[in-house]
Amino acid sequence: MLLQRRGGGNGGGPGGGGGGAGEVAQLDAQIALHYGVPYAASVMGFDPVQRLLAVGTLDGRIKIFGGDNIEGLLISPKSVPYKYLQFIQNQGLLVAVSNENEIQVWNLEFRQLFHFSQWDVNITAFAVIEETFFMYLGDENGLLSVLKYDVDDGKLLKMPYNVTIHSLSEAAGVSLLDTQPIVGILPQPDTLGTRVLIAFERGLLVLWDITEDRAIAVRGYGDLHIKSQVSGAQTDASEHQIDNVDETEEEREICSLCWASRGGSTVAVGYITGDILLWDMTVSSRQGKQTDVSSNVVKLQLASGSRRLPVIVLHWSAGSAKDTTKGGHLFVYGGDDMGSEEVLTVLSLESSNGLESVRCASRGDLRLDGSFADMILIPDTGVPDKIRASALFVLTNPGQLNFYDGSALFSGRKSEEVYAQPEARKFPVAVPTIDPNITVTDLYSLTGTGHPSISLKKFCARQSVAPPISGNMKWPLTGGVPSEMSLKEDHAVERIYVAGYQDGSVRIWDATFPILVPMFVLDAKVSDIILDGANASVSSLAFCSLNLTFAVGTASGLVRMYKLHEHTGDSSFHFVSESKQEVHAVHHGRGFHCHVAFMASNSPVRSLRFAGSGEVLAVGYQNGQVAMFDASQLSMMFCVDCASGTNSPVVSLSIYGVVSSAAEVDQSQKETAKSGKFSTDVLLSLTKDARLTVIDSTSGLVINSHLLDQKQLSAVSMYVIDVASDEEQTQSSGDKSPSQSQTGKEQKDLDQKQAQGAETNQKKASQHSHSGDSNSLLLVCFEDEALLFYLASLIQGSNKHLHKIKLAKHCCWSAIFKNKDDKACGLILAYQTGIIELRSLPDLEILAESSLMHLLRWSYKTGMDKSMSSSNGQIAMVNGSEFSIISLIASENDFRIPESLPCLHDKVLAAAAEAAISISTDQKRKQNPAGVLGGIIKGLKGKADENANLRRSFNAQTHIELLESIFLKESSAEASIPSPDDPIEELTIDDIDIDDDVPLSPPPASSSTSHVNKKTTVEDEREKLFEGSSVADKPRMRSTQEILTKYKFGGDAAAAAAHAKDKLMQRQEKLERISQRTQELQDGAENFASLAQELAKNMENKKWWKL
Repeated sequence: MLLQRRGGGNGGGPGGGGGGAGEVAQLDAQIALHYGVPYAASVMGFDPVQRLLAVGTLDGRIKIFGGDNIEGLLISPKSVPYKYLQFIQNQGLLVAVSNENEIQVWNLEFRQLFHFSQWDVNITAFAVIEETFFMYLGDENGLLSVLKYDVDDGKLLKMPYNVTIHSLSEAAGVSLLDTQPIVGILPQPDTLGTRVLIAFERGLLVLWDITEDRAIAVRGYGDLHIKSQVSGAQTDASEHQIDNVDETEEEREICSLCWASRGGSTVAVGYITGDILLWDMTVSSRQGKQTDVSSNVVKLQLASGSRRLPVIVLHWSAGSAKDTTKGGHLFVYGGDDMGSEEVLTVLSLESSNGLESVRCASRGDLRLDGSFADMILIPDTGVPDKIRASALFVLTNPGQLNFYDGSALFSGRKSEEVYAQPEARKFPVAVPTIDPNITVTDLYSLTGTGHPSISLKKFCARQSVAPPISGNMKWPLTGGVPSEMSLKEDHAVERIYVAGYQDGSVRIWDATFPILVPMFVLDAKVSDIILDGANASVSSLAFCSLNLTFAVGTASGLVRMYKLHEHTGDSSFHFVSESKQEVHAVHHGRGFHCHVAFMASNSPVRSLRFAGSGEVLAVGYQNGQVAMFDASQLSMMFCVDCASGTNSPVVSLSIYGVVSSAAEVDQSQKETAKSGKFSTDVLLSLTKDARLTVIDSTSGLVINSHLLDQKQLSAVSMYVIDVASDEEQTQSSGDKSPSQSQTGKEQKDLDQKQAQGAETNQKKASQHSHSGDSNSLLLVCFEDEALLFYLASLIQGSNKHLHKIKLAKHCCWSAIFKNKDDKACGLILAYQTGIIELRSLPDLEILAESSLMHLLRWSYKTGMDKSMSSSNGQIAMVNGSEFSIISLIASENDFRIPESLPCLHDKVLAAAAEAAISISTDQKRKQNPAGVLGGIIKGLKGKADENANLRRSFNAQTHIELLESIFLKESSAEASIPSPDDPIEELTIDDIDIDDDVPLSPPPASSSTSHVNKKTTVEDEREKLFEGSSVADKPRMRSTQEILTKYKFGGDAAAAAAHAKDKLMQRQEKLERISQRTQELQDGAENFASLAQELAKNMENKKWWKL
């Protein structure tokens, strides 16, 4: 949001009122579109049904990638890194956990943060249960909690079910000296969340069954031995030998883990020492006890050195579904010797008979472009086997996303010991910014030009918006739905975005809607013609919307011109320079082609400006020269030096039509004989050192040249501003002073009158050249100040400024904002600090300001201003691999947001997927009476009747209902730890029921020994119950404190005393709060009484009809 500044100015700006300032006061900045991978990307998530990829950053942003150039940017209120990012599958919900342990739930359909919750302790593990709204959460205290997102209320609910580390260790039969953080949570495949693998920091692994509240399998360093070791090192990969290792393994910290089998029978665990252990997690015959510990684990070693990198990331992709002996592929980041090259290792593991037969078939190392951030495997579409990957995404810093095709990644032959290096593909971006490198951009509006956009619309409709992926690779991301507005074939092209690149090419997109549609690419080469400097980088752009003429200036001084009319077949190409003119016959294919090129200087082109209807082009160069070309006559009109020998670059050009009186004054000053032939159009040239040169646009005669400010060496831009004349100001405000401001409403009326009196052709031509009267102003922006001049005075030779403001920060870029009547009403300034300001015209008062950091979480970088462009309040900018367009004016919703935004959640696909899952579930239930989870039940150990009851439970309920019924109860392993916010239940004497009469049944006819034993037992229970009371019918009376001590504190008198003290303190605090609240209410009552009395006095003298 742009931040409003109240108070305004003193209204003493030049040229009358702020011409539409009342309109631009209603400001609201929004991100119209955003493309590219964020610079600080760090973590990824994927929805396998919607086919969406989410990328979290270190600055609190989340980027969503889909198909057909559909991308979305979510910005958190806090600039905090994300550590976990997971989708609630097929529901359009994304759960993100920040480093500050804030759990956020984003709704992708509305692109809004629907809920956030702050967790009290550090979250160390997180996992969403597939196809449910439940999620497991592990913290630093070893507590496993369960959360549920309530769709109806839009809130996260903490379920009563939880498992503490102490209860888990007791149930597993493992003794733990102290608490340990949970570092990994993995729901077991094919169990629908009923079994979960819990990994603790110091090596303990527990497979927990929530339906029975018991440990199914327990593994860990402390109580198991390693039988064998599989070598995955590059040096001895050919041997694949299995060596015996030392059985005395100490506890080691777990860094990563993943399932390494189809059914969840094997888990791969990476440790801080660089080792990878493959653990067998099949159900043991005795709970918590291992019958054959030597066959439970196999060590996988990637390097032979003694000091190795920790294994940070582990991921698994299953092999062929037909041949189960192929095992799968294990992706490893880490485990190599310290100091080795940073790579992502792919191991092909095979096993014919359990862990004992595991062998490493091959190893491949994927080289990384930068430092590793994250990786994710994309499963096949439409394949039931979700653990088979079709693509691999690798995220590196800064903001680089590469992907590999799964077929090429896993196509290594068994005879090869090491994979051939697979080809990494860059993430296909909608707007290339780095490869090739973008050098200059521009944003053009085509509204109001009528027929010219028709040809562009027809050409754009034939273009494909699919990512340009080479080869036979299939793009794995297809999520999102484009808006209906952007899919209409009859929509007119209202806005185009143009980018020039270092290789000399130019790309143009349809920017009418928030999805950029590529239209065409203007190649730097000309068919069959070799031009010197044709491949030089593009340094300047210009576009005339009246005749769809496009000009491209390069760093070699070459200027190419294109007519955006499709033409095929034979044509002619013209090359015009200062000394010669050449004509070449060329054959054009489909598309738009260069028809003429101009060369007046070898210096880089810095500025381009069309005049009139687009047939005349003014060119400013790096060495201070200015040239004029006539495209209709295919000739160079003139070339003059405007830098007075200083070689200061030309930063801005403008063509202005002066009135006859001003022309006569200038002509008399220059003593030109042919006064009748003096042109009414002049060319204004501004160089970097603040020198303004006024040139006759026809003959090239220099009318005036002088420095605007002797101290300035850093001019940024200049603009011609048309304001109301003195006579119009007198009629509207009665004040002839040029410094008196008008209201926005009066200026708007004046603008409408002027617009009605103007001719249509003059209106179109004014888009590229200005015509006005003696009241026209020239605004010149420098790095640290802005100056206003009367343009007529400058043409006559006076450089005295009318108004001057100092800028608190260094300005690097500027643009003009116009109202609906094509009148300049606002100035946009961008500073090197990243601040964006909007000032009124012509008084230059600050209306609002914002920052790149606030809007996009961007920091300003050197050279960013070269890729910034603007079109009537929309600013396009580039930062590294990111591209964005922001709209500054809330009322000017040219992008039609939110109607034109693509939807990030496909409801039709979601409904179809749910229907398919429902049908598949019904079919499985018909085929298997045990239900969908029959495979789970087979593995459960217990009595036959318990298994039968459980089968009936699974058949009667869906797995979501079953999970909810379990999570709504506390774990039977141990009572849950009460929350500090829960009310403390106090035990009173009425809460204890004691039966006074104890019925005694007559002893049966049995042996005397049995009767004596039963009598003794009854007497003992009776003594315990009445606690030594002499009267059997009247138990001994006990005080409340005795009852609390015995039943609530287990006989601990110290704990009971501390509890009593705490209750007294709480009572004292409550009394103090009540007293304070009473005083506040009393004060409020007194204030209300005094207000009522004052109101009564004011109303007693008024008549009833005046009320």
